[in-house]
Amino acid sequence: MTRIRLGFIFAGLLFLSACGVAQLPWASEQRVQQAAYSQPGPSSITLISVVANGSNSVAHSALLINGSQRVMYDPAGTWYNKAVPERADMLYGLTPKMLQYYIDYHARKKFRVVMQTKIVSRATADQLMRLSIDNGSSANGFCAQNTSHLLSLTPGFEGFPVSIWPKSAIKGMAAIPGVTTKEYIQNDVGKDLKS
Repeated sequence: MTRIRLGFIFAGLLFLSACGVAQLPWASEQRVQQAAYSQPGPSSITLISVVANGSNSVAHSALLINGSQRVMYDPAGTWYNKAVPERADMLYGLTPKMLQYYIDYHARKKFRVVMQTKIVSRATADQLMRLSIDNGSSANGFCAQNTSHLLSLTPGFEGFPVSIWPKSAIKGMAAIPGVTTKEYIQNDVGKDLKS
């Protein structure tokens, strides 16, 4: 073997070993329990999409789940707040204040946040929460794939289109009877929540 080939093999082994020791966020059980928050009102599932204002392309998808507690499945998400414990891609303790921080982080001059909500039974919301926990961490670029797949396994969302494209998830959610949509927009004047 040439030195170049040996160099590539060695570099590849170093890369693989580095991937194997990557630490995923994993909050303690105590922190998760302490942060648990139950949102008053009916149980619901919300598809959150970050949409570019000019092109209407979709940059990110997440699921806000309000069942026995309110959590967010944020696959490959980049938002962080020390008050919100995370286990892999599941965020716990989504109080109204923390949800607002999440929205503010994503809604910028060039992006808006679209929230599509469906009222469901508590059992359905909790089933999706368990599915999301079991799904674990997502690779970059697979947020829509994972959120749409989990929705397709949820009662009331049968036949939901599973796709790597977040725009497909928005269309799929819009086709479900009873879904309400809100958009959070930031412009030069400030932020505004619109129905």
